Amino acid sequence: FGSALACFLPPSSCSDAGTSGSASMADAAAATEVEEKKEKKVQEDQDEKMDDAQESGEREKDAAADARPKIKAQSCELNMADSTLNVMPTTNGKFLMPLTDGAFQYLLAGSRATVGLKAGRYMFEVAIVESLNPTEALQQRGHGPQPRQLLRLGLSTKNSSLFLSDGPDNVCFDSDGSFTHNGNRKKAAQRFGREQTLALLVNLDSKSPNANTVSLFCNGERASDPQPLPENMVGKTLYPTVTYRNVMLHVNFGPTPKSKLPFACRMVADAAAEDVELAPGQDGKSEVALPVGVPDQGFFDWVDLFIKNNPSYTELSDRKILEWAEKSGLWRSKSQGSTASSDKPDMRFGVAMLDDYSCRKLLSCIAPTIKRNYLIPELTSNLLAPERQQVLQKFPAADFKRTSYVVVGEPNEEYKTYIHGLMLEEKQQQAERDKAMGYPVKKKMKKQEEAKKAKEAEDNKTQDGDDAEAKETKEDEEMKEGEDKKDGEDQEEKKEEEAAEAEEEEEDEKVELTEEEKKTNYRKTYLPDVSDRVLAKHFANFSLPSKEEGFDSISYVWQSEESCAKHLKDWVLEKKLTQRAEDLQPGDWFKDEWSKWQKLYQDWRRIQSEWKDPVRRKAMQNKAKGDVKKEDAAQEDEEKPEEKGGDEDKEMEINADDIEVFDVKDVCDLGNGEPLFANFVYEDWALLSTRYEFHLLIHAFKKDLNDVDRPSFSEAHLSFYYNRYFRKVFNIKYYGVESFADFLDLIKDTVGLDEKTNFLKAALAEDIPQADFVKYTEDHRRERQQRMDAGDETAKLKFSRPAPPPPPRDAHAVGSQGGGHGGHGSRGGEPYNRGGHMGGGGGGGGRGNEVQLGSLALA
Repeated sequence: FGSALACFLPPSSCSDAGTSGSASMADAAAATEVEEKKEKKVQEDQDEKMDDAQESGEREKDAAADARPKIKAQSCELNMADSTLNVMPTTNGKFLMPLTDGAFQYLLAGSRATVGLKAGRYMFEVAIVESLNPTEALQQRGHGPQPRQLLRLGLSTKNSSLFLSDGPDNVCFDSDGSFTHNGNRKKAAQRFGREQTLALLVNLDSKSPNANTVSLFCNGERASDPQPLPENMVGKTLYPTVTYRNVMLHVNFGPTPKSKLPFACRMVADAAAEDVELAPGQDGKSEVALPVGVPDQGFFDWVDLFIKNNPSYTELSDRKILEWAEKSGLWRSKSQGSTASSDKPDMRFGVAMLDDYSCRKLLSCIAPTIKRNYLIPELTSNLLAPERQQVLQKFPAADFKRTSYVVVGEPNEEYKTYIHGLMLEEKQQQAERDKAMGYPVKKKMKKQEEAKKAKEAEDNKTQDGDDAEAKETKEDEEMKEGEDKKDGEDQEEKKEEEAAEAEEEEEDEKVELTEEEKKTNYRKTYLPDVSDRVLAKHFANFSLPSKEEGFDSISYVWQSEESCAKHLKDWVLEKKLTQRAEDLQPGDWFKDEWSKWQKLYQDWRRIQSEWKDPVRRKAMQNKAKGDVKKEDAAQEDEEKPEEKGGDEDKEMEINADDIEVFDVKDVCDLGNGEPLFANFVYEDWALLSTRYEFHLLIHAFKKDLNDVDRPSFSEAHLSFYYNRYFRKVFNIKYYGVESFADFLDLIKDTVGLDEKTNFLKAALAEDIPQADFVKYTEDHRRERQQRMDAGDETAKLKFSRPAPPPPPRDAHAVGSQGGGHGGHGSRGGEPYNRGGHMGGGGGGGGRGNEVQLGSLALA
């Protein structure tokens, strides 16, 4: 090195360079000697451990030489297509990190190897490199699962759960030293953690004394006795699996161990080809599938059947996030809210970062980056074309085949067989629970029947007591004569009853589906597929997928495309007759008409109040006379002056009852200053308001919804729409009636029911003058008055009057803000605000304070 360097340096530097080169060579030689000593020391320690193990009775022996073909070492790794989506591999899969953002810090991560073991004895190593402590949200009601840092290493069968200790198809050693299978835990080793190399020894060698066992080693030393494999896993291909949370792992499949065991043992990556099974790889594009179905018609049962038949698909849905959290050890309340559904279940873990579904957004970003098959069973979203397109945009066509499965209509036989099996299983479980409680269904019914018969016999015995006493002597003689015969008959009857009970108990154990249950196409579940609120908001826009949206293929699973389209259309039409429009909002036309009515209504109330005041009534009459004179002068009639002068002081006499209601031109003046509504009382004003409100509501609903299939609504949804438009409660009991039909009879001139659809329908055109509603109300009042005059007391209305409001806290506020408690009808110049139609209106110096209850008011 020094000679070579001298060729590139000036002469004055050659000697220094030579000296430096010699020193470097000496350092390298010293370092090599140190490394050799270290390796020798490690080897000596390993040999010593082996000697100690043999002396202590270690039953595992050195692996014999094996000339059979081996697998390629690079083919043994963690299978990212068979891992949870929060597994983050680094350094070519040698290191595993978990996602810890938000709710992911609470969720378990799991990954399975690409190589499964069928025979032989092999090992793999796992070491905790780093423990992570993500920040938790403050002031949350629930608690995260414990421990926060967790590691489980073990074995699992193909397509089984990735969460070790979940289910019967896996075994594992937990970081607390427990050996776990199917939820059963037993202490098998000491707790392990960081700075420890853990080795799992899998012995499937039939010739070994430890055949079909697993053992745990820590830093090359045995940490547990050989643990036998469960019977259900013996003979199956077993895949190395790790489950962890909030730790970074180094996974070593070989071929060289990090810590040698007391005996020679080959690693999984050095296994003979015939002893292992390689997981199939995925060629070509992955698939993302969006199933489309009808709510409460077997959608999620079909999804479960699809996953069962196609285990290579990963389900992306809210219900799987919920299941994931529960298997990660989070506790949640079993009670569900009114908005819970199978499509959008309530989390209710008390952990804010999990309950707000924020982890769903991150999953939707991660999934398209991992090559695997996905099934996205979002029922509501998959029925809406815009949301289907949004999902497809996240999965590029270059990497994924985008497919839709339409499961609509009459199910096929495979599906029916599947759900009937589920129904029978549920029925058997219920029968077992009843039997465990000591109350089989038939026995319980029999006891009730026997108790009923005993009670009837007791009643009959009491009733016939007198006759029994009269014949007591004769009956005693007959009983003595046939006593022996009766005893024999009782014994035979008892034996027959015992035999019948034994037969019934045998029948109780046989649980089968009834003929009616066998005809069931869709299984009923505890939760609806979609909540009523979500369904009412979106069902009118439900549609089937089309290739124009970006799908590469669309498969119609149960019926043809035409049949599916017809089935969905008929279903939507049926829902329009029964569901309410949750997102319906009052339009501008309604707000304008409602504002005009409120102002006009308050003017009418003011005019009536003035008419009832004698002083103001005289002024109103004089004003009416002046108006009549002006009209007469304008007509330039030919009447004589003396005749006209004689009538000037004659008081105008007009009987309002003699005037035809619908001939009145001005409802505020019949000609003598008297308004048409002069005799209105509380009930008349209430009916006037109700008439117009129903008229306006029906016409506004038709305009705002703009759906030809749904021009109106039924009685069941009246309260909802009434509250949505008028911001107050509707209750027929306020009108003193018991049925909705009786209520409609009060306003039959304005509103009725359609005989075919049972929808409310308006009897009047939408552009009818608002004053005409006063005429209809007055006509109805006169009709009632005539009936009451004839002695019909049923014609009298008795509406419930709400209690007056409490006095305001600030006395100065009364009368100073547009009439005190006049309501919110026209507060601040905005007529469409929360409040009563019969309250408010601006007040008028504090006059006319009103209280609104339902559609009634108290002046």
